[in-house]
Amino acid sequence: MSFRERIREVLEERETNLILALDVYGESPSEILNRCIDLLRKTQRFICAVKINLQVLLPLGLFDGIRGLIKEAKNYGLPLIMDLKLNDVGHTNLQVSTYIFEAGFDALIANPFVGWEGGLKPVFEKARSMGRGVILLVYMSHPGAVEGYGQIVRDPEDGRAYPQYMVFARKALRWRADGVIVGATRPEKIVDVKKILRDEVPIYSPGIGPQGGDPIKAMTSGASYLIVGRTITQSSKPTDEAKKLRDLIRPYIT
Repeated sequence: MSFRERIREVLEERETNLILALDVYGESPSEILNRCIDLLRKTQRFICAVKINLQVLLPLGLFDGIRGLIKEAKNYGLPLIMDLKLNDVGHTNLQVSTYIFEAGFDALIANPFVGWEGGLKPVFEKARSMGRGVILLVYMSHPGAVEGYGQIVRDPEDGRAYPQYMVFARKALRWRADGVIVGATRPEKIVDVKKILRDEVPIYSPGIGPQGGDPIKAMTSGASYLIVGRTITQSSKPTDEAKKLRDLIRPYIT
């Protein structure tokens, strides 16, 4: 079963498209790990996957503390996404992605800026050989994203000028990516990207809550999955917050 099939299966079983971003800080690796596991236990019924960023991976270690977190998520039947924003030359990308997949992650996030040949091609090949997924950054959720993802560029495929994010969306379709990231803070960009991807590549939208993204606007604009971090992880009642969000967006899942 592919990553795309696996996460969709969990979505349908649990009737939720929420992905918990474990953006957790702590004084020590053990504190971070315990906090992450506690959040998972309290919210696992209301989410369909878990996203882990470098701020958790680095203190825990890929083949050390992170293994406990991966095991906990797997025990709940939750796929894991590693948010590396991978963006290097091909041989480095291949080695890094191999480590990530062998550690137990089901998918990783990569930056299409690096290109295909000598860039992300070996990552896609490795992912497909292992039944894992690659999700591409198309438009991030922070205000400064416009400086890169919004700039006007010439697409080498047809020589015409487009916003950078539109070129990335076309690459995601051509490369058969397992998903794309488009910030929920930019619902109009979700609409644009959805027109290109149609139903062939799902859209993952971060930025719900503190960054200003509206979950219903993101869903009605074309998002398939919502990535939620601080709204849940910094809540005094993360279970209640996760359930409230799940109930809010459940009617909009297609």
